[in-house]
Amino acid sequence: MTASNVITPTDVRELEACVQEANARGIALQVVGGESKRSVGRPGRVTANVSTARFAAIIDYDPAELVLTVGAGAKLRDVEALLEANGQMLAFEPINWGDSTIGGVVAAGFAGSRRVSAGNVRDHVLGVSAVSGRGERFVAGGRVVKNVTGYDLPKLLCGSWGQLAIATEITLKVLPRPRTSLTLWVRGLDAESASKTMLLALRSQADVSGAAFIPAGADNESQTLLRLEGFGPSVDARAEMLRESLPQSFERVNEAADVWAKLRSAWLLERDSNAAMWRICIPATRCASMLTAIREWRGSGIADWGGGLIWANLTTSIAGAHIRACVEQLGGHATLVAAPDEYRNEVPALHPETAAVSRLSERVRAAFDPARVLDPRRFHA
Repeated sequence: MTASNVITPTDVRELEACVQEANARGIALQVVGGESKRSVGRPGRVTANVSTARFAAIIDYDPAELVLTVGAGAKLRDVEALLEANGQMLAFEPINWGDSTIGGVVAAGFAGSRRVSAGNVRDHVLGVSAVSGRGERFVAGGRVVKNVTGYDLPKLLCGSWGQLAIATEITLKVLPRPRTSLTLWVRGLDAESASKTMLLALRSQADVSGAAFIPAGADNESQTLLRLEGFGPSVDARAEMLRESLPQSFERVNEAADVWAKLRSAWLLERDSNAAMWRICIPATRCASMLTAIREWRGSGIADWGGGLIWANLTTSIAGAHIRACVEQLGGHATLVAAPDEYRNEVPALHPETAAVSRLSERVRAAFDPARVLDPRRFHA
């Protein structure tokens, strides 16, 4: 094994041996799935790449029990196709930036638009089989929706970016796909009015499963989207409830799945390869203030989660520290998800932790990966 190798273990034993050898020889390992999120973190890291391609099987699927177990290298598109054929779905709506794998979806922990009603990625992970940075296999959680197994390690691995362990199997809770989906479309609102509209809808009894805002562009007026899902009569009744409670008039759009798919993966954001793309999480009540700041920086942004999540493209002439200071003042945090290499080398991808949280993170990391072999420089100098 060398730092330029691509290793593709065929089973868990080979993976354990690979991590143990890396520990013995001081070689850093980077987990490679679909590489759809390779733009997150510092570029040019010298590592050996460990592919999860051989851990791609559908291991166990019981539609009646709403439980699915797959290899971490299973492609998201294949899993979603299997679930759709059975009238089911991953309710947290994972974002898809290309050839995503289930392991990558869990490692990043990025949920889509339905997070406001269905919860985050970690709320749907029931169990994990993985190999730690020590080269030791462990199993956490289970294959049933209700299980009590002590420490909730599956949730800990969500959002860990593969820096605690390399997952080999993941068990997920799945849910029935809604029979009816209706999107209420309000055009022409400014950011402040759109924010108030989304919050009113989410706080109502209409059970809104998605709320998003796309500001006006050069060739189009702004769009505020509210999604209702479920049985047809229920959806119609809740739509009427919103019509009576919201001050704006809206259009009813029955087929908007493509719009929501593009929105949750930020494909509706104006892209610029020379700009920095940010994922900003803030209190939904501060959405308008954040969008105003983005506009003043001559950037572009779209809001999801009723205003709690903002995807933004900003010029690299603005210091990352300045952007994060503004986000912190609004009570949020920001992740740099893509930028030119020079900017990625200067600006950490993850929002800086407080001293107390940083100490806790280091203790957790030391427990799983004491020799720091799992991609140690992705988020640190």
